[in-house]
Amino acid sequence: MLMPFLEPVTLSGVHASLAPLSSDHHDALVEAVSDGELWNLWYTAVPKPETMAKEIERRLGLFAAGSMQPFTVLDADGRVAGMTTYMNVDAANRRVEIGSTWYAKRVQRSALNTQCKRLLLAHAFEAMNCIAVEFRTHFFNHQSRRAIERLGARQDGILRSHQIAPNGTLRDTVVYSITAAEWPTVKAHLDYQLNDKPR
Repeated sequence: MLMPFLEPVTLSGVHASLAPLSSDHHDALVEAVSDGELWNLWYTAVPKPETMAKEIERRLGLFAAGSMQPFTVLDADGRVAGMTTYMNVDAANRRVEIGSTWYAKRVQRSALNTQCKRLLLAHAFEAMNCIAVEFRTHFFNHQSRRAIERLGARQDGILRSHQIAPNGTLRDTVVYSITAAEWPTVKAHLDYQLNDKPR
């Protein structure tokens, strides 16, 4: 019997863990987002410290509506390091997008992102029985695009003039996905990256 498509769950790995987002995480998330002043990146939407409570409320509201499953990201020491979600949930077609992700500067370019994606992908394909998992990012977010491609996701295409950014510019959105058939190979690749790759 399959688990319900969305339900609160904690996912744990060696380099990171994901806990259901809670308003109790507010102060620690403010501290994390202040590391690198991530809201200043023009090509992505990261909450400012003064809007964190509103962002937590927004994500929890979308969870209640069945369209998002938000997580607080914890590093290997259990310290809050960011946020991520399953979003644009399509339960009928068993598809989710992994997105609305940001990490404190101190954990960027570490094993934390790979671990988080490994946890989320495994849960999506092995517990939620997804047929595909999607990733989307701004055309000019080259760091994010490289990270998505390193996971083994393939580019589906570019949605041109897809959204109007807060600064008034038009966003071209690059869409990637991993399918259920590709998951065993991607899983082996991520396990190699996390466990077997020479340091």
